[in-house]
Amino acid sequence: MPLFRTLPGLLRDPLRELVRLADAAPGQVVRLNLGTLRPYLVTEPSHVQQVLRDNAANYVRGGDNLLWRPVRRLTGEGIMSDGPPWQDSRTRMQPHFTAKRIDGLVDSMSHAVSAAVDEFEEPARAGRWLDAGVELGRVICRAISSVFFADRVSTADQLRIVAAQDRIVTALRGRLLLPFVPDVVPVPGDRALRRAVEVVDSIMLPLVRAEREQPRDGDDLLATLTRARDSDGRPLDERRVRDDVVSMFATATETTYAVLTWLWPILDAHPQVAERLYAELDEVVGPDEVISRDQLSRLTYTRMVLDELLRMYPAGWLVPRSAVADDDIGGARVKAGDLVVVSSYVTQRLARHWARPEVFDPDRFGADQPRRSHRYAYFPFGGGPHQCLGMYLFHLEAPLVVATILSRYRFRLRERGMPPKQLAATLRPGRAVMVTLTRVQRRGRG
Repeated sequence: MPLFRTLPGLLRDPLRELVRLADAAPGQVVRLNLGTLRPYLVTEPSHVQQVLRDNAANYVRGGDNLLWRPVRRLTGEGIMSDGPPWQDSRTRMQPHFTAKRIDGLVDSMSHAVSAAVDEFEEPARAGRWLDAGVELGRVICRAISSVFFADRVSTADQLRIVAAQDRIVTALRGRLLLPFVPDVVPVPGDRALRRAVEVVDSIMLPLVRAEREQPRDGDDLLATLTRARDSDGRPLDERRVRDDVVSMFATATETTYAVLTWLWPILDAHPQVAERLYAELDEVVGPDEVISRDQLSRLTYTRMVLDELLRMYPAGWLVPRSAVADDDIGGARVKAGDLVVVSSYVTQRLARHWARPEVFDPDRFGADQPRRSHRYAYFPFGGGPHQCLGMYLFHLEAPLVVATILSRYRFRLRERGMPPKQLAATLRPGRAVMVTLTRVQRRGRG
C-alpha cells in the first residue's frame, strides 16, 4: 500500500485505517509503505497462527524492530526476550501461573480486593470524582501483591511502580512512531522513560539484594527467583531477577488496568449490558461479600462482558516480529530481516470473521454460540510459545475486581462517550476516565 494512499487515514485514525486495509484484503498480507519502514501487516487468522505458533522460531522479538528494543529498557533480558534466556525464564516462572496455583490464591486475592474496595466508602459518601485508572491500579496491586512479593512491597511502592509504568508506556510512543531512529539519537519521551526506569530500579534492586542476603522459603515469585539457579548451577544475578519480576508485574498490572479502564464508558454507553451485569452480580454476590471461587465460576455473563472487552480493546494491540529467514505467508514472500506486525485489535475487528465487529455484544461469547471460524480470530493474550503467562491470572483477577466493585457501587461518568484511543506500548483510553460512586442498597441474593 503506497504511502499517499494510507497516510491520510493513518494520521486521522490509525487503528481504523489498519482495519480498513485488512478488511479490503481478505486472505492477503498487506505491506505498508511508511517511508523508510515497510512492515508486513499480518491479520488473517491462519497467517497469524503461522507467525505466532507454527513457525514461531522464525519470527522473533529481537532485531531492530519498532517495539521490543525500547521495551527492553524496562524489562531487560529474560521472559521478554527470545532464545535460551527467554526459555529459561519461562520454565522458572511457569509453575507460578498454573491454574492450580492461581486457584489456590483466590481466597487471599479476594480478601485483598475486598479490603481495597472498602476504601471507596469515604469518597463515595463525599461524591468525589475518582480517576478510574488510578483506582483500578491500586486495587490490582493489592490483589497480586501476595503472588509476586508476599506482601513485602508496600502498596505505595507498588503504585510508584505502576505510575512509572504509566510514564514508560506513554514515553515509548516516540520510539514507536520513530522506530528507524538509532538509540543514540534522542526522541521525545526518552528522558521520561529513563527517569521512570530509575524509579522502578530504586524500588526493585534493593528488594532483590535484601532477599539475596536473607533468603526466605516463600513461594512468591520474588523468593523463588532469588533462590533459582541458571543452567550452569549458579544463582541468578540480581539484574536477571529484577528483570523477570518487573516484566511479570508489569504484565499482570498493565493488562488488567488497561482493559478494565475501558469498562466504565462501555457500560455507560450500553445500559442494557450494564443491567444484565448488575442483575447477575445481585443474584450471585451478597452485599459486601468476599467473593469465593465458586461464585466466580457462576459469573458467566461477567466473563462474557470481559471477553468482549478483550476483543474490542486488547491491551497488547501490536505484536511486532522480525523474520530470521525467508518465508512465505499467504503468497507474500517475506525476507530475512523484514518486520512483520500482528495486531489482535485488527484481526478481532475483521468483518469477515466477526458479525457487526464495531458493536459491543457480549452474547457473541455465550455458551450457545457457534465456535469461531478460526482459533486465531481471537487472541488477546497472543499465542504460541510466547502466549502470556498471566492469562489465567487475568481471568480470575479481572472478574474478581469487577464483581467486587459493581456489587457494591454504581458509577457516573464525568465525561460521557467513549474516550479516544491512545496508541502506545498498550492500548489505553486517551483521557482519564473520571467517575463518582454511589453505594448500592440491596436486599441480598434472591
